[in-house]
Amino acid sequence: MIKKILIANRGEIAVRIVRACAELGIKSVAIYTDADRYGLHVKKADEAYNLGPDSVSGYLNVHRIVNLAIATGCDALHPGYGFLSENPELAEACEKRGVRFIGPTAEVIRRLGDKLQARAAMTEAGIPVTPGSEKNLESVEEALVIAEGIGYPVMLKATNGGGGRGIRRCGDAEELNRNFDRVVSEVSKTFGNAEVFLEKCIDNPRHIEVQILGDQHGKVIHLFERDCSIQRRHQKLIEIAPSPQLDEEQRKKIGKLAVTAAKYVNYTNAGTVEFLLTQDGEFYFMEVNTRLQVEHTITEQITGIDIVQEQIRIAAGLKLRYNQRDVKKRGFAMEFRINAEDPKNDFLPSFGRVTRYFAPGGPGVRTDAAIYTGYEIPPYYDSMCAKLIVWALDWDSLIDRASRALNDIGVYGVKTTIPYQLEILKSPHFRSGKFDTSFVESHPELINYSVRRSSRRLAAALGAAVAAHMGL
Repeated sequence: MIKKILIANRGEIAVRIVRACAELGIKSVAIYTDADRYGLHVKKADEAYNLGPDSVSGYLNVHRIVNLAIATGCDALHPGYGFLSENPELAEACEKRGVRFIGPTAEVIRRLGDKLQARAAMTEAGIPVTPGSEKNLESVEEALVIAEGIGYPVMLKATNGGGGRGIRRCGDAEELNRNFDRVVSEVSKTFGNAEVFLEKCIDNPRHIEVQILGDQHGKVIHLFERDCSIQRRHQKLIEIAPSPQLDEEQRKKIGKLAVTAAKYVNYTNAGTVEFLLTQDGEFYFMEVNTRLQVEHTITEQITGIDIVQEQIRIAAGLKLRYNQRDVKKRGFAMEFRINAEDPKNDFLPSFGRVTRYFAPGGPGVRTDAAIYTGYEIPPYYDSMCAKLIVWALDWDSLIDRASRALNDIGVYGVKTTIPYQLEILKSPHFRSGKFDTSFVESHPELINYSVRRSSRRLAAALGAAVAAHMGL
């Protein structure tokens, strides 16, 4: 078994991995930049090492991180998500230096990280994909010809992108012509690669993804699906497992498609196969995330399987402990990404000091967080500061419990998305369980109301503070 793991990440996911290591009796090593010197992952890990003042690039230096893993006696490295988690160079460096990479092989990461290669592989495997370009676009003129052939609307996408970035919908030739250079520029700055492709846009789909696990002995299973349709500008806000929108026949179909896709590319470790579900009930392959997902937590809640521990066991060469028939789902789970953002100001990041923080509790409530009272949220990273995960036996009970938990959680000193997420839960459209990726844009009144509600809560909190100070 693996004895010591370097965690090449930060924040709540690093804390999550530290906890998995502790339960397995594995030593954990954290890394951090100067901006993260007071990070919770630094406090929780068995050892921690400073990468210096480079707030972002410190976490992106492949060879320095692998050298550190070797120098500290680590026999494995976990990349978490974001940063280098889908970088084949990290997996290659680990393999060359004799460090186990807790993820798929570099070859698989490279193949599936290129959206065009991934689409080609899925087509070969018999997985339905949306019509689109078969190679990277050389010019806007080429894009216009392809778009005319498949019909508008279309989507311009970064070939090597991820995280909802480098995507632009084009409803007609004028929009495509206007957006082409913008997307190329955006993906060049974000991913260091100007390659883009085009595919048919499916309007108002449901975003359904399937969690898979594959060992090094050829076995692949799925852990059911998650519904990630509640998103803003391609960034997920709320995730649900299993999807309240699928019947059992659809659930079996999408699970089988995901396993078929994973087996075709010899996938190992944890991953997520993402699909779009049309209004007509058809599934289309979108992409494979070759890493642990932010929302893995809700799959753990409904199946009872610790995905991070399974990742470590697989990397150690052990066989999967479960057959497909052993994997059962129970109830529903929902995850809320608690972002330090201001809903009333176009979700502008709200970094700063957390003056007071307390987590909710009670049955079926879990919090994965990187914050604590007095913690200074640095402005250099993603704005997500905590994840609230709620489980219940049925859909209606889940919404009720989630509302209670969101009201219980306390994050003061910075603005958060909590008031807005509470309003989403109140929406009859959301409670019906029949929503798609257009939900946020088609319900602007929820943002407006959450802003008013947040202001009232702030006023009440200030009034209470003044009263306490005066001894009233």
